[in-house]
Amino acid sequence: MQKHLSVETMEKAVRGVYDIGHPVRLRILEFLDVNGASSVSAIADGIGEDRLVVSQSLKKMRDADLVKTRRKGVFIYYMLNGDYPASLFVCARKLYGYMTDDFSYLADGCKKILPRDFTTMTANHIKLFAHIDKMRILECLTLFGECCVSDIVEKTGVEQIKVSQYLKRMRDCGFVTTRKQGRFVYYSVTNGIHKTIVKCVHRHFA
Repeated sequence: MQKHLSVETMEKAVRGVYDIGHPVRLRILEFLDVNGASSVSAIADGIGEDRLVVSQSLKKMRDADLVKTRRKGVFIYYMLNGDYPASLFVCARKLYGYMTDDFSYLADGCKKILPRDFTTMTANHIKLFAHIDKMRILECLTLFGECCVSDIVEKTGVEQIKVSQYLKRMRDCGFVTTRKQGRFVYYSVTNGIHKTIVKCVHRHFA
């Protein structure tokens, strides 16, 4: 990664990130990643959810360009739209493998379904940073490493008071850490699904 995404591009990316910050939608995407093109009924049976809920979730994700459709006879099949959603699960599986020492999730090409509680936790974490300014701050820290507030303001154009407020919230959530040097406080992004998604977003939209 070498430069920031434009504000317009990041806004588009954030809308997609926000849409997957829901346990059912995330599990639908994971099911499609593992099983490929599937009908609503197959997805609903596979993840154990009501078909109406699955249909509504798929419509939202199709509108967000996360999934696409293919008709075969009277049936409509859903599949991931490009490599962006799939790349999230590649990273999420590796993260889970490192967190739990389950090395089967670290294998190249792993397509194992993640535990439901981990998927739910991941979706809930996504909700906490699926915001344009938070994503721009995380992107800045991921691109340039450790920064103080004034550095982030200069690089992102986000108002200083907002940067300070969002950094405090993200520190409370464990998304960033701090180091004090003299009168300055420096922030660094921690490893986790937040950093993983920022990298995936940047790779997809850059």
